Amino acid sequence: MPLSAKESFVIDLYLPPRRSLRIATVTETYPPEINGVAATAARVVEGLRERGHELQLIRPRQAGGEAASSSGPYSEVLMRGLPIPRYPQLKMGLPSKRALVQLWTAQRPDVVHIVTEGPLGWSALQAAAHLRLPVVSDFRTNFHAYSRHYGVAWLRKPIMGYLRKFHNRTACTMVPTEALRDELADAGFKRLRVVARGVDTRLFDPARRSEALRASWGAKPGTLVALCVGRLAPEKNLGTVIAAAEAMRSLNPDLKLVLVGDGPEQPALMQRFPAAVFAGVRRGTDLAAHYASADAFLFASVTETFGNVVPEAMASGLAVVAYDYAAAGQLIRSGDNGLLVPVDDADDFCRTAQRLAGDPVFVRGLGERARAKAAGMDWSQIVQQVETEYLDAMTPSAAATRPDWRPALPVA
Repeated sequence: MPLSAKESFVIDLYLPPRRSLRIATVTETYPPEINGVAATAARVVEGLRERGHELQLIRPRQAGGEAASSSGPYSEVLMRGLPIPRYPQLKMGLPSKRALVQLWTAQRPDVVHIVTEGPLGWSALQAAAHLRLPVVSDFRTNFHAYSRHYGVAWLRKPIMGYLRKFHNRTACTMVPTEALRDELADAGFKRLRVVARGVDTRLFDPARRSEALRASWGAKPGTLVALCVGRLAPEKNLGTVIAAAEAMRSLNPDLKLVLVGDGPEQPALMQRFPAAVFAGVRRGTDLAAHYASADAFLFASVTETFGNVVPEAMASGLAVVAYDYAAAGQLIRSGDNGLLVPVDDADDFCRTAQRLAGDPVFVRGLGERARAKAAGMDWSQIVQQVETEYLDAMTPSAAATRPDWRPALPVA
């Protein structure tokens, strides 16, 4: 149960001051890149800075000529990177063990936090082992699940083997849900810790609803608008979203479907459902207004580790229809603050979405209770959990559980 403001004040008053940590965060994606991993990593970095820690952010250079930023106890280190196939707007870090060893020899961190498992993440793992630094990691993207959507299902086992080897070399792996922890534990992952995700309820707020924006979509004040936010890519299962919208329109011909995002599936989706509004990529308050100006949220992906868009939609007061999986499975009580469907049952997804088509009172009730649920998902509590995992990883007992553990060398 979260502590009240009064309880937190009393604890802070009587406990000794927190130690300021030197934290090296390694990630292959970061804003302004748009994806859940980048957004979550940025919120954690921002929260740690607010708590007085010294942050060193290590990431690939996103554009030619980009300069690293530095402000007080915060600094960026930009590494070489290459575009990711099919995701040219994202960069994959290149192997950089030697550079990281040199960097961390000169500026030794207390703990290394590896967000992504690409070549830069692997280099960070090797460099940290060489220097005997404590390491924690995140499991944030189901790369093994993506394989079936790109015609390379045979890669699932090798990918899972690599991920298991990677994460089992760290002091702990943070996962966002109990269900994912159980899944990974069954697959042989060790030292898993559940650290949930938060949502910015000041940004994602029903008060940002805009009748002018709705009118630009062709929606009148009473028109039901269904929304989906995310990359328009095969792993997002958007065919089911389109089918659900079609089912809803069979009962409510005025329904509008708005898709926020871009990606390789957009031409096919436009051909299949030309009446949809393709709003493109949206950020910040503009994105928040798109959420708040809809009524229902259709989310059919089954490849998420969490799915940040679900709490964002809930915070915006939308009635969410989603598979009983990841964030939706953790946050939604079906029939109360959203609607859940058994995983991969596309027919049931369409029938469930259709329930919203002719019942605006039901839609509003689900959205109001979704907003109330999201109000308790404060990022400050999540950041405190991450900080606790850092401190645990720095203990001698945690170090001794790692397969590459050796006594620490004295630092000059």
